Amino acid sequence: MTPMVDAEAPLLAGTDADDKEEVPLAGVSDFRGRPVRRSTSGGWRSALFVVVLEVSGSFALFGVSGNLITYLTGPLGQSNAAAAAAVNRWSGTASLMPLLGAFLADSFLGRYRSIILAYTLYILGYGMITVASTVLIKPSSPSDGIDNSPKPSSLHVAFFYVSLYLIAIAQGADKPCGLAFAADQFDPDHPKERASRSSLFNWWFFSMSVGILVAIAGVSYIQENVGWGVGFGSLCAITLCTFAVFLVGTPTYRLYTPTPGAEIPFARLVRSLAALPRSSTFVKRHHQTREEEDKDAAAQSEMARGVLRLVPIWAACLAYGVVYAQVMTLFNKQGRTMDRRVFGGLELPPAALQTLGAASVLTFVPIYDHLLVPALRRATGNPSGLTLLQRVGTGMAVSLAAVSLAALVEAQRLEIAFKHGLVDEPGATVPMSCAWLVPQYAMMGVADVFALVGMQEFFYDQMPGELRSLGLALYLSITGIGGFISSTLISFIDRVTGSGGGDSWFADNLNRAHLDYFYWLLAGISATELLLYLWLARSYVYNNNYKRTI
Repeated sequence: MTPMVDAEAPLLAGTDADDKEEVPLAGVSDFRGRPVRRSTSGGWRSALFVVVLEVSGSFALFGVSGNLITYLTGPLGQSNAAAAAAVNRWSGTASLMPLLGAFLADSFLGRYRSIILAYTLYILGYGMITVASTVLIKPSSPSDGIDNSPKPSSLHVAFFYVSLYLIAIAQGADKPCGLAFAADQFDPDHPKERASRSSLFNWWFFSMSVGILVAIAGVSYIQENVGWGVGFGSLCAITLCTFAVFLVGTPTYRLYTPTPGAEIPFARLVRSLAALPRSSTFVKRHHQTREEEDKDAAAQSEMARGVLRLVPIWAACLAYGVVYAQVMTLFNKQGRTMDRRVFGGLELPPAALQTLGAASVLTFVPIYDHLLVPALRRATGNPSGLTLLQRVGTGMAVSLAAVSLAALVEAQRLEIAFKHGLVDEPGATVPMSCAWLVPQYAMMGVADVFALVGMQEFFYDQMPGELRSLGLALYLSITGIGGFISSTLISFIDRVTGSGGGDSWFADNLNRAHLDYFYWLLAGISATELLLYLWLARSYVYNNNYKRTI
């Protein structure tokens, strides 16, 4: 995204004479279908209600996902490989559901009603997971995450997973609509509102990172030191409160009104894709058809091509999603084996290390906006400093460096465990500070500022206007497909390397495992796909909003 293209523009824009005009805005209405005016609707005043809601949504989601692998290997008694694969499958499902949610939002529900549906399901899911972790499943020992109580029954485990996947379904209705609905509050034809919408993308990611940082640091501590039920219950309460705040802002929201008699966008897309092979025939008969039919066929052809040309870029970004999946799983398990004492004795929960990534996002977004963009603007002549695809490619390169560094750190951890005779003591703390993990977490945070924000704006901006929820769903599906690829890789490698009685790369005793080998494998995959991405990006031509190519 153009990171505050007008870097001097403040987060909350003021008002001017144009903002006072009382002419009803074209194409938008309030929640009752009535015309709206600029002075009483939209802008930052409305977008902030959505931002508050989505920050709490990210807070709650990462309050579950950030420490989920500890819960699965603790109270649920799963192995490292099984738990990592389960987390990857769940996060992958949660990231793929927005494709269905985008279809429903763009075709039937609209973004506002989709958000209401999503948060109703969120509250139900967080409520059920609270019950699952208190009434049905005994909590584990808070100090080490190891389950000392009887294993839960299969029925109890099934109830836990139903609540977990209910949250994933809710994310499908929420994620493609939250940012798009916030962006809808700004008029793209109004200069000041367009500039504000541009800055929304960066500050949206910044705000999400605040919620993620607080959730991972605070909620994981509560879960492991107070109780899992209290931790999950707090997420339900916060989601309920912010949902109420969002509803308070309803009278100010701008809702885009569909054109009477217009075809459903997805149906139009399917029809245009089916007609695409005949487009060359259409061109030959151009002078034999009526002008209106020509325009309609040309518009259909352009929509189909606009979507199809995004697919290769989407596929070339999947390796980033695979590396991204390790932050909440294997990075977490690495940290559990290391010395996590800080400030003279306070022991951090392993999930708290994930705050390093969020903290690097919070630090780097202002640096990127106010230092890097102006410098890059002077160097490249591009108002954004980098084009969208250059920004994404930079993030992919940083993630490649991060996973390579993670492999080196893990090799060092294994060597120290061997030197101190801890290879056969899985519960022992390896005398190696968790500070060794800081660079890989921080680098993944920086990679997110480049890659995820860039993907977010790229798929929103380059998708045809009526399908922008689908564009954001495509962006989210990159981490979803990446999670499934990671899950499949882990399960396959665990079976192959653990056959014949040997220790697999993901052995429960990490001192006998080889996470470093897996990280090097991911580095190789990332390097290969980065080369493919660069080749595709060089030939990509932006739509009317972006003329430059990389």
